[in-house]
Amino acid sequence: MLITDFLERNARLYKNEVALTEINPSDERDRATTWREASLIELARPNTPYKREMTWSEFDTRANRFANLLLSRGTKRGTKVGILLMNCLEWLPIYFGILKAGCICVPLNFRYSADEIKYCVELADVEILIFGEEFISRIDEIHNDMPAVHTLFYVGPDGPDYSEDCWERMSYCSSIAPPVAIDEFDHAAIYFSSGTTGFPKAILHNHKGLVCSAMTEQNHHGQTHDDVFLCIPPLYHTGAKMHWFGSLYSGSKAVLLRGVKPEWILRAVTEEKCTIVWLLVPWAQDILDAIESGRVDLSHYLLDQWRLMHIGAQPVPPSLIKRWLKYFPNHDYDTNYGLSESLGPGCVHLGVGNIEKVGAIGRAGYLWETKVVGENGERVKVGEVGELAVKGPGVMLCYYKNPEATDEILKDGWLFTGDMAEVDEDGFITLVDRKKDVIISGGENLYPVQIEDFLRKNDKIKDVAVIGLPDKRLGEIAAAIIELKEGMECTEEEINEFCTEMPRYKRPRKIIFADVPRNPTGKIEKPVLRQRYCHGRLVEEQIKG
Repeated sequence: MLITDFLERNARLYKNEVALTEINPSDERDRATTWREASLIELARPNTPYKREMTWSEFDTRANRFANLLLSRGTKRGTKVGILLMNCLEWLPIYFGILKAGCICVPLNFRYSADEIKYCVELADVEILIFGEEFISRIDEIHNDMPAVHTLFYVGPDGPDYSEDCWERMSYCSSIAPPVAIDEFDHAAIYFSSGTTGFPKAILHNHKGLVCSAMTEQNHHGQTHDDVFLCIPPLYHTGAKMHWFGSLYSGSKAVLLRGVKPEWILRAVTEEKCTIVWLLVPWAQDILDAIESGRVDLSHYLLDQWRLMHIGAQPVPPSLIKRWLKYFPNHDYDTNYGLSESLGPGCVHLGVGNIEKVGAIGRAGYLWETKVVGENGERVKVGEVGELAVKGPGVMLCYYKNPEATDEILKDGWLFTGDMAEVDEDGFITLVDRKKDVIISGGENLYPVQIEDFLRKNDKIKDVAVIGLPDKRLGEIAAAIIELKEGMECTEEEINEFCTEMPRYKRPRKIIFADVPRNPTGKIEKPVLRQRYCHGRLVEEQIKG
């Protein structure tokens, strides 16, 4: 079975039921307009209505039209097609149209600069690129410098003269699925790594991996046809899309919310009767802060149907979940772990019945295997630290055009994640830190995540990141960049006093009060912090030397 088969099945079984709802809280001028009440061109206006909807039948029809549009431009099996769009109602029909045409979908990070877009397009051999209005200025810079890209489709009115109006062109194409033979082992998508060590790497997956993600997600969270999933993170990332695959698998509705304010999230849950919400750590923190500050009154919202809150994309502080369950005691909770190299979340998960293990990322997910190994490749003992490796049908095929990097992390079918972890007596895995983030101070290994989790217990701290700074005597020292909650004041002396409960060698030796930068998937941008603080430290030490 292919992932596109689920869409076609839903179009048959649930033809006139809503598949996707897009909510744009920043524009409430027309809360009544839906996909069915407006033309394709009207729905692509830059100022999208507050709410737009699309049925399963319309979803499949749009995907078929886009697939036929691609074929009319000479695409064939294996042609790479890039998507550069913000989350919107058009995103997923375009994605599935690419797959139905036998092409390879290449989603692009909407935060990429023009140079990064060009780099990724060239690395992935993209020939057709679809982009939205938010990216005009960036594409203006590079459209003449991408010789392999022969077609640029624009989603919206009044596109640049070097692009074609995607929706207008689609209106002339057949709504019948094209007769393209696709195999589960055919290449399906290229995603990009976070680029934490430089420019991103291209990650190649096949159709079988996409189906694995749908099956894993539905097994973990039990989506039924009656569930409603609130999707907030960017669809270009494997996390958001693979969690949505649970809705695709069960034929249930999903809501794309364009905004992350606590009030917007709770309002969407109320109005759309959402039952499952996937949050990133900062958004969950913002909701709790809004409740505790009195800015949000939960009695103003209808939340009884909300059954599951789950978090992924980064280590989750146990203190955050304890706070969450104080206000939402009836929620099931799950933590999901994954990488783009393993098609996103699910290769490890906590499981909704294991709330007593909060702090761990869990055990091997459905269809997956895990192991934690030491330097010699042997599994570590309980309580020892080693590198986490995962194995399953969602493991990437390779880093596209990068065999050296592929060989570094793929060994005998196992994907070596670069995450350091330990296993308890029940087989639950706890992340200790990224292998490359480990701080070696005076010969001792310091794991920043452990220090960060401890510091987040402080009621004044909203967010924290720990990095290593160069030190002549110890090699490195731990520095804590601390972001305080709004209205809070704190001193370095208070933090040092708070840290006396930690072993002395683990205590941060430098405290910096500043914002903690995170990328769109919620991960702390430690390379940014190292560039910001380590460079200055090196210069300072060179002067002293």
